[in-house]
Amino acid sequence: MGALEGRTVVLTGASRGIGRSLAGCLAAEGARLGICGRDKAALSELEGELGRPVVTAAFDLCFEAPALDFLAKVRAELGGIDVLINNAGFNPRKAPLVEVATEEFDSILAVNLRAPFLLMRECARDMKEKGGGHVINILSTVCHSDMETMGAYTAAKEGLRALTNVFRKEVIEDGIRVTAVYPGGTDTDFRPNSRPDYMKPSSVADAVLTALTLPEDLVVHELTFRPMVENNF
Repeated sequence: MGALEGRTVVLTGASRGIGRSLAGCLAAEGARLGICGRDKAALSELEGELGRPVVTAAFDLCFEAPALDFLAKVRAELGGIDVLINNAGFNPRKAPLVEVATEEFDSILAVNLRAPFLLMRECARDMKEKGGGHVINILSTVCHSDMETMGAYTAAKEGLRALTNVFRKEVIEDGIRVTAVYPGGTDTDFRPNSRPDYMKPSSVADAVLTALTLPEDLVVHELTFRPMVENNF
């Protein structure tokens, strides 16, 4: 029996990269999965690879209604939510702030900050009823370094860091654990060029799974890790 046997896990950004690797790890541990992303075909392919029924939904996290519909579908088919992993990230390009359009800034904040807020708010209600749960927010080491041309994305992730810290204090009495994960450079198609010297998505997924499956009497508040080649502390 896996460490997550029978637990309902909601995972965003599951169609590729870290999210796709995470879905495989979670399924192997027996989790009941609700996964979402933008790419319907990729999600369907992933469902086939997992070899087990999962709830899938393809939509843009910029919009609230489909996110709420997704959670309702998960509850109806899998039961109340035990774990939320806010993994989805969005940064369409690197650009100095003077070149970022207002609409572009808004969409970056919508996916990286507003959507996690919405999902945390909604899933915490399930967890409170169950007497506990776990929220894991995948942030980025951009929170630890002010990188030029990454202003909007950094602002969104920094906002999520603050939200995560406040949320942890607000839900502690409900038995809800809250973990902020800060991965460094990872070799995914999130970046335009391959970086084989960066971390594999599967390595990041393993680290996240470790934080999720530790004994119930402790919680990892923050977890930061980087590839060996990265030294921008």
